[in-house]
Amino acid sequence: MKQISTSSASFASAKKTRRHFLKDGLATLATISILPSHVIRGQSELRDKDGKLVRARSVVPSERVRLACCGIGNQGGSDLRAMHQTGLADIVALCDVDMGGAHTLKSLKAFPDLPKFQDFRGMFDQMGDSIDAVTVGTPDFSHFPIAMLAMSMGKHVYVEKPLTRTFQESELLMRGAKKYGVVTQMGNQGHCQDNYYQFKTWVEKGIIQDVREITAHMNGGRRWHGWDTSMTAFPKGQTIPDTLDWDTWLMTAQHHDYHRDFVRGQWRCWYDFGMGALGDWGAHIMDGFHQFLDLGLPEEVTPIRIDGHNPLIFPQASTLEFKFPARGKMPATKVTWYDGKENHPMVPEGYGDIKINRDVNPVNGRVMPAQELPAGKEIYGKDLIFKGHSHGSTLSVIPKEKAADLSTDLLSYPRNTTNHYENFLKACQGLETTLSPFEVSAPLSQVFCLGVIAQKFNTRLKFDRHNKQITNHALANHWLKGASPRKEWEEFYRLA
Repeated sequence: MKQISTSSASFASAKKTRRHFLKDGLATLATISILPSHVIRGQSELRDKDGKLVRARSVVPSERVRLACCGIGNQGGSDLRAMHQTGLADIVALCDVDMGGAHTLKSLKAFPDLPKFQDFRGMFDQMGDSIDAVTVGTPDFSHFPIAMLAMSMGKHVYVEKPLTRTFQESELLMRGAKKYGVVTQMGNQGHCQDNYYQFKTWVEKGIIQDVREITAHMNGGRRWHGWDTSMTAFPKGQTIPDTLDWDTWLMTAQHHDYHRDFVRGQWRCWYDFGMGALGDWGAHIMDGFHQFLDLGLPEEVTPIRIDGHNPLIFPQASTLEFKFPARGKMPATKVTWYDGKENHPMVPEGYGDIKINRDVNPVNGRVMPAQELPAGKEIYGKDLIFKGHSHGSTLSVIPKEKAADLSTDLLSYPRNTTNHYENFLKACQGLETTLSPFEVSAPLSQVFCLGVIAQKFNTRLKFDRHNKQITNHALANHWLKGASPRKEWEEFYRLA
């Protein structure tokens, strides 16, 4: 089954026209995205004298956001249901390259009567004037073309984390968001919860200050753990499932023969498609301190430990050291990332709730865990040490006795009950500002991109933050862009 649409004839037409969809540039896109004059949906879009989009149309608060969902299984399906449950959106279209695959059935059952597409280009071709916003819950490497086309048509975009697979794609999405004036949000859902408001307030009050060192970690088992790290080639091709449009699944990526270890979450294992443990979990662990300590981009990334290095798949374990220079009154900061089941950082005495390995001598007041740590971080400030877990979890002071010395008023912070999905949809209505827009989430994703390059090449990188170039390794610098997109997919990179 190559496509489910409103009719087989309409999909055939979309397949034919999509080859020419971008040819005439933004003038064509502008024509497609203009609503009929009798339809009024809030603030008018703004175009310059040449007809190019400057600011996207917003939705009036009394109207629900007309939302199309790209990727309706796994995390994309979770996003679809969460958006619908807010009561702020009307789901108007479903798009998935494996429409009818087992992981999409829950969403198809919940929304049986909606138009369905396997190609986002065909969806925009047919329904561009009926869509206000788009969710992108697809594999990491395919976020960019969907989001960029949507933005160029004036559609607000919610894109799952990590934002992109390459450094350049994040750069272009930042540029595109500013150019087209759309609402953007990356899907690190905990960023709209208490950890956001607590971290922001504690920095402003001076509770968190003079941070010179941070450890961050995710030590759970990953899909590729236990794989053959001596492999030198991708697996041999298998028969493509009837439900899957494999060519569209590949999108901008270079050609690969279909294999079950590339799809349904397995894409996360491969440098060509995913971002490994760092990209998967970093956005839920590092987001608060990256934003409110104003870290920006590192000047150096060093792989301290790489277990099972292989140029095709991610390591069995890795330790990466990111060095950020001084920023204003904030000192230079070292962030060390740990992944892998047996790869734990030493933690402060008084960490609590874990067993300690007494066979390892304490070092500088730190002890070695004897068990797997929860995903999280330890932040070493001037006078205080903090620990926190992932997503929306808040920080606590180590040891507890130190927290007792701080007043309740000093430790207090404002609360907000709006969740990440509501925040996005209300921003589409002009009621709020998103907390993880591309201007915030793209630089965070670029940190992950640099870390992944250090993993892939197993080498120390020196990075010029001003010119955004790797200065000591030509091939690694080329990987900021990655392989050239396949033919007919280059146009997406020209829309920013």
